[in-house]
Amino acid sequence: MTVLVDTSAFYALIDADDKWHDNAFAGWKKLLEERAALQTTSYVLVETVSLLQNRIGLDAVRTFAADVLPAVEVMWVDDAAHAAAFHALLVSGRRHLSLVDCVSFEVMLRAGIDTGFTFDPHFAEQGFRVIPAA
Repeated sequence: MTVLVDTSAFYALIDADDKWHDNAFAGWKKLLEERAALQTTSYVLVETVSLLQNRIGLDAVRTFAADVLPAVEVMWVDDAAHAAAFHALLVSGRRHLSLVDCVSFEVMLRAGIDTGFTFDPHFAEQGFRVIPAA
């Protein structure tokens, strides 16, 4: 099984005070045990590092880089995926839907990934399977 890991899951995994931390840890452990192919995008990577650095500090970024990121393949967003996601964002007319989310959806569609490890409800709204299940 291939799973796209979202910022919300990465953040909850690292921040022990996050309300989703226990669920994130259990989900991560299960995915690793199942040897799921874990992927993320370069945009999610940038967003995750920024959140961790600003909310918790550089030690959290170091933990993420050392303990989590090695288990994940980063898919670098190309011009075509960026342009399609930017267009999707603009036509959505939704203030709280992010460009990073739209890029994730576009990359998932292009790569045939139907499952996201996330706590963001936008993934389920877009028809993707979500781990952990809501």
